[in-house]
Amino acid sequence: MAVSQPIPQVDYPGTFQEFLAWFPDDEACLEYLARLRWPDGFVCPACGVADQPWLTGRGLRMCRHCGRKTSPTAGTIFHRTRTPLTTWFTAMWLVTSQKNGVSALGLQRALGLGSYETAWAWMQKMRRAMVRPGRDLLSGQVEVDESFIGGVSPGNDGGSTEKVPVMIAAERAGGRKIGRIRLAVASKPNSNELVDFACAVVAPGSTIHTDGAKHLRKLADKGYTHEYIVGMRADDLDAVMPAVHMTATLLKRWLTGTMHYAVERHQLPYYLDEFTFRFNRRTSRKRGMLFYRLLQQAVDTDPQPLRKLLKPGAND
Repeated sequence: MAVSQPIPQVDYPGTFQEFLAWFPDDEACLEYLARLRWPDGFVCPACGVADQPWLTGRGLRMCRHCGRKTSPTAGTIFHRTRTPLTTWFTAMWLVTSQKNGVSALGLQRALGLGSYETAWAWMQKMRRAMVRPGRDLLSGQVEVDESFIGGVSPGNDGGSTEKVPVMIAAERAGGRKIGRIRLAVASKPNSNELVDFACAVVAPGSTIHTDGAKHLRKLADKGYTHEYIVGMRADDLDAVMPAVHMTATLLKRWLTGTMHYAVERHQLPYYLDEFTFRFNRRTSRKRGMLFYRLLQQAVDTDPQPLRKLLKPGAND
C-alpha cells in the first residue's frame, strides 16, 4: 500500500523554529497525535464505530456509542507516559533531524533527562517505531549477502562478544548507487536463513545477485532470476557485490561513530532498524518529514514496557 506524501508546513514543521511554534504545550501535541492516529476521523478502539467523539475535560475521547474513553496516546509508545509530550516530541525531532542520529547519552544531555536509563529506554521505544508494517518489498536488481558485525557489547562474556552475522539486501540504483536496503540478524552464518530473508524482503520476479554460495542457488526456484559470481574467483570482491559491501561499511561506521559499538547482540535488530530508517531516507532534504514518519509509526506501535525493552521476545 502506497504511503501518501505529507506536505511541509501543512502536515509537519519544516524548521526547528516552526516546530517550537507548532508544539508549545501538551495539548497541541495530543491534537497532532490524534490527527496521525485517526486521519479519517475517530474510530473507537472498543466497538469500532467511527463517529465524532465527545471530548472530556481531561482531553480524552469518549465514544458516543459505547462510552469508552481513550486518549491519542493509549496503546502507543507514549502509553501512560509521565513525561510531558513536548519533551517526547523534542526528543523525536532531535533523533530525526540529526543525519546520523544521537546516542542515548547524547539524548540525555540534550534534554536534561534524569538518568541514562530513561534516555536509553526512549531510544529503544523509538527504534521499535522505525519499521513501517507492510512496507514495500525491494525490487529490480537486488544484491543479497551477509556481513559480520564485530565489537558488539564489549566487556561481556560468552557469545555476545563474537561477531554477529547480519543479512543484507540492497537495491542497485544504477552505477554504484544504492537504492533501499533491508537488514536482519542471522542466528548463524552461511545458512538457509539468508534464502528465507531474501524471500521475505525481495519482490518475486526481481533479479537477485549473490556471491555464488550453493545454498543461495535455491533462489532460482523461488520466483527470482538468480545471477551470481563466485566471490573467490573474482579479481575485485567489492565489485561483485558493491551495494552490499558499501552498506556493510556504512553500517559498521555508524555503529562505531554514533553508537560506539555499545550494542548488545539481542538489541542489535533494533539498531539495524534505525540504520535502515535513516539510510532509506538519506536523500531527503526535508528532515521534518522524518519526524512526521516516526510519529506516524509511533501511534501505530504497541506500548513497550521496560521488561520487553530489556529482554526482547520475553513473554508479557
